[in-house]
Amino acid sequence: VYMPDTTFPANRVQHMQQVSKDLYEGKLDVYLKELMDLTVRVSMMESNPDNYIKLDFELLRTELTEFESLVSQLKDSLNSTSPLFDSLYTEIRNMTLIVNQLETIDKSNLDVIRIEFAKLQKKLEDQEIWDNGLKIGNCPANTNIFLSMFFPGNCNHTGIISISKPMVAQLNAHLNPSYQYGGWGKDSKPVRGYESMHFYGAYTTPHVYDLYLYSNYDNLLLRSSFKSYDLQWISYGNNYIVHGNTLYYQFGSPFSMAKLNMTTSKYEYRVITAASQRFSYSYSDNQYLDFAADEAGLWVMYASEESKGKIIIAKIDDKSFGIENEWSTGAFKQLAGNAFMACGVMYATRSVDLTTEEIYYSYNTMTKEEKHLNIRFPKFQEKYSNLDYNPTDQKLYMYNNGSYIYPIQAERQPCVT
Repeated sequence: VYMPDTTFPANRVQHMQQVSKDLYEGKLDVYLKELMDLTVRVSMMESNPDNYIKLDFELLRTELTEFESLVSQLKDSLNSTSPLFDSLYTEIRNMTLIVNQLETIDKSNLDVIRIEFAKLQKKLEDQEIWDNGLKIGNCPANTNIFLSMFFPGNCNHTGIISISKPMVAQLNAHLNPSYQYGGWGKDSKPVRGYESMHFYGAYTTPHVYDLYLYSNYDNLLLRSSFKSYDLQWISYGNNYIVHGNTLYYQFGSPFSMAKLNMTTSKYEYRVITAASQRFSYSYSDNQYLDFAADEAGLWVMYASEESKGKIIIAKIDDKSFGIENEWSTGAFKQLAGNAFMACGVMYATRSVDLTTEEIYYSYNTMTKEEKHLNIRFPKFQEKYSNLDYNPTDQKLYMYNNGSYIYPIQAERQPCVT
């Protein structure tokens, strides 16, 4: 019979305590490295807070809270009153304070500034500041200083002076040339992380049932979509756009402008009582509401009985989905092939011949000035269903007889300083 050793194993307990201490000290090294990483991230935010959104601040604050809890557990486990722990706590509290201060000036607040500035801009529209001839070289102050300072893109120019030659990109994702009704392009106000996202939607009739999203231009050409929407409220017409991850399009019943928030999958519609279904562009008979977006925001163009078929420009408040203001132009819609907005200016196009298009008219919503132009550019085929300007790259996107057309560069006349 063998009896166990009844002597208390003090040496073994001491060994276990040492191993446990070594393990916790190893964790401490890991925590110190994590703290260093957090310190670097906070420093980056502090140096350029405009590049971060509210979610970034919330995530960092959560990590700091979790880190403080881990340090507290480690301190209790080691039963230590080391100054190192006090230093860790102080550092975490300081970083949390910095994050809270930075969040108050994060980039998302610039949206509020832009909204308030737009309201101020309207109030000033009829005041002396708009009429006293202030210029930057040959550029009116209101169209250049204000837009270039508070909205994305560069509007420091006197207007479009030429259009580059369009090139055929590829047949649509359905590989079907009969899918002539629809369009493609980029989000004109992309959300963070989706700056390169492209969209496409088309069908053989003016009723577009599906919208496809692609992570970038290459995946669009490869027909590799990452998401698609089966539109419950069917799009009617060609001139729809994506703005702020929201699809804006013409709805048929009731006849109205509609939107689909692709983040929440929520649909809304607004009836424009003056809009008529009697006036469309010359290239198709269904484009009664033409949506556009530029450096100044979101727009819709239509014609009414009261305007006798001439295009009316309406500024849309994308938050309330209502009309902020309207301008009457001298462009008869049924003579125009299409129209688009750039830097607060509407440009209307028309056919010259089977292979040539021209921008023949412009209307400046800031100065209420209209011009007759002769800016010609070649087109792939006689008619096209969609032509939209995108302020993120300041190019034109055309959908022509079922084919994507490479973004067309619009050359501008720089301001003379």
